[in-house]
Amino acid sequence: MIKKIILFGFILSNTFCFAQLGGQSTYQFLNLVSSPRQAALGGKVLTNVDWDVSQALTNPSTINVEMDNQFAINYTNYLGGIKYGTASYAYSVDRRVQTYHAGITYINYGDFIGYDENGVRTGEFSGSETALSFGYAKQIGYSDFYAGANLKLINSSLEQYNSVGVATDLAILYINERLEFQGTLVVRNLGTQITTYADRQESLPLEIDIGLSQTLENVPLRWHLTFENLQQWPIGNPNPARATTDLDGNQTQEKVGFLAQVVRHTILGAELFPSKGFNIRLGYNFRRAEELRIVDQRNFSGLSAGFSVKLNKMRFSYTHAKYTSAANSNFFGLQIDLR
Repeated sequence: MIKKIILFGFILSNTFCFAQLGGQSTYQFLNLVSSPRQAALGGKVLTNVDWDVSQALTNPSTINVEMDNQFAINYTNYLGGIKYGTASYAYSVDRRVQTYHAGITYINYGDFIGYDENGVRTGEFSGSETALSFGYAKQIGYSDFYAGANLKLINSSLEQYNSVGVATDLAILYINERLEFQGTLVVRNLGTQITTYADRQESLPLEIDIGLSQTLENVPLRWHLTFENLQQWPIGNPNPARATTDLDGNQTQEKVGFLAQVVRHTILGAELFPSKGFNIRLGYNFRRAEELRIVDQRNFSGLSAGFSVKLNKMRFSYTHAKYTSAANSNFFGLQIDLR
């Protein structure tokens, strides 16, 4: 057991880093929350190794035989009237030994009114993006490690501009069945544009995440701990609105120290009755809370909560995620057992 933990830690410690984050790359929709369960547990949980077929969109190494013939569809009424959703399906072959996964992520930005540089209306336009994914995972020998990969084909249409790209997700997963513990390392969106919007090559939103989770021995609760966006350090910048001024008029800018940077990479989640027909989920995203926090006002940004209920071969999930006092999101999901 000790050797396995040391080996897993060695793998994590050798993660390479790249600087990519929101606003610095194209196809940002690839890193949106994939399901209500994800949203409820803080927005980015990587270690659900069970029936949740939507999990494979975020971490392909979790593809397993329990996903066989499971179909899921999820919908979100996102911020600013944006609507997006995902769909997933998995199928096992070779006497239920090998499981393959297919999924789609779609986002529609709605309709916009266009104007030229002189303020003259030019008409309406819209924007949408789609990613098709195909995934597979395999046990590494007879060990407790599993490796998985997703191949993603991406299409983006924004007004008169179009772009096509290809990307892959690579992941390794460690499972300790005795301790009911999972740990994983995921590198997402390694790829490139095949065709660009306007002859300008842009990078993809590369993301490196580590996830840990465990079911408590005598309590029907599973905790989740995720360290996200490890490809960029530091991740937090001082907010000019939080500068302080003393009696002499001297202004001091906000300082984001080492501990504050660590916290901004952290997501916490907990799921009560994780293997039952009804469960409750709660999560907290520290980076979202800090970035959307209003000075001298409590607005509970970063907090999310949801539940799921199973009726025969269908499971319905719902999550409410808090962003700001003026903007929240609701996530809906339905998974159907087709066996």
